Amino acid sequence: MAQSAKTVFTHPDDIARLDRLVAELAVNARVRVHLVGGGSVEGTVAVTPTVQSFRDEEGTEGTNGVVRLEKPDATVWLGDMARVEHLDSVVKGSSRA
Repeated sequence: MAQSAKTVFTHPDDIARLDRLVAELAVNARVRVHLVGGGSVEGTVAVTPTVQSFRDEEGTEGTNGVVRLEKPDATVWLGDMARVEHLDSVVKGSSRA
């Protein structure tokens, strides 16, 4: 059974957007994540996230994912992200778990 998420995505364009965000989130990268509703969260990517299957509150199965940031500890849903700003030179492919 799929885990639960507040929001899931089923449209191919939305899933492609999540995949593009994952490509920006290499392990050990220091990033500022800008959120869809405004605001941002800064931290170091603990593990490169993946898109996964979830069910929303209505039982609809779709896609979303989370990224865990360290320093400070925070977990952010990929679907809540507007964009990723890199604060260092770590990019995908240079240091990935």
